[in-house]
Amino acid sequence: MSRSGEFCPRCGDAIEADLDARPARPGAEGTRNPDSVLCDGCYFEEFDLVEAPDRIDVRVCSQCGAVHRGNRWVDVGAQDYTDVAVEEVSEALGVHLDATDVSWEVAPEQVDENNIRMHCQFSGVVRGTLVSEEVVVPVKIARQTCERCGRIAGGSYAAIVQIRAEERTPTEEEQERAQETAEAFVAEREATGDRNAFVTEVSEVDEGLDMKISTNQLGQGIAKRIVEQQGGTFEDYETLVTEDSDGNEVYRVTFAVRLPRYRPGEVIDPEDGDGPVLVRSVRGNLKGTRLATGERYEASFEAGDAPDARRLGTREDAQWTTVVAVEDENAVQVLDPETYEAKTISRPDYFDPAADEVPVIKSRAGLHVLPDEGGDEQDG
Repeated sequence: MSRSGEFCPRCGDAIEADLDARPARPGAEGTRNPDSVLCDGCYFEEFDLVEAPDRIDVRVCSQCGAVHRGNRWVDVGAQDYTDVAVEEVSEALGVHLDATDVSWEVAPEQVDENNIRMHCQFSGVVRGTLVSEEVVVPVKIARQTCERCGRIAGGSYAAIVQIRAEERTPTEEEQERAQETAEAFVAEREATGDRNAFVTEVSEVDEGLDMKISTNQLGQGIAKRIVEQQGGTFEDYETLVTEDSDGNEVYRVTFAVRLPRYRPGEVIDPEDGDGPVLVRSVRGNLKGTRLATGERYEASFEAGDAPDARRLGTREDAQWTTVVAVEDENAVQVLDPETYEAKTISRPDYFDPAADEVPVIKSRAGLHVLPDEGGDEQDG
């Protein structure tokens, strides 16, 4: 076996030439790692394949389950923290640079609710020799409260979204839909990593619904989306609440959403001589269907979603009654659902001449056939 003429400075044994000629790292010709001049015996005597911390502390939020990493809280969506512990340990472990063909596995041992012992098994090839090493890293789960949950618990908010309606109180359905819209909008923001997005409080008041929102930007987005889905308008009002540490004024903004005077499913009479209208949509200009003819109705631009009209009832007020006879293309005879008298009324385009029964609504404007509910334009 050829020799390099050099000897191990620690034990004095001769060093093989092929080891002696090896550079410390790729591309580092002319330089040598001090350990490279040692013989294999002395080298492996103090060799550590894996560098591991004595213990890892994982800070988790006991309320939302977020994990603290670096200088911020991160939502991980974990059901338990075993996977989090595995990930934290994997990132903290270091493998010797001289090792090649490295393979490893981590086996968690749950000691109790807040302690996990991680058994880490590594193997690799160093100086042509297969070496393996096992290290055990304790992981401590420290349960705390993240900034976001602390702000929610403390009732922190920057905006209020008020749900009101023009000349009426919003229905329970409208209020529930507005709250669902707010929660969906917040969820979208959270999905992008925005941990400042949350609804602090929702409260019912005599006039409608109040929602306290974490940021002004979020409040504006929620108000805009509610109007897009349910119609109406919104305005914002600023209120000075305090000054920050730099003396800058801090404002709280109220976004007052005002839903339209009428809602889909209501029957109104614009009193223009053409008879009642079943409201189908209040997004933009009010749109509906004339009950006398079946023709489409749309309020003028000036009237928008609240034309002057009398309320006659809602689709829920409809009653089913018997069709007595179809007189001609303009008239049909039905039974009055209250007096059971046969009455001749207008035959709208949507009337089915083969029908034995039809839904009708009786009001001060008379008796009218309603279209099938499935034909209504959805307002959302």
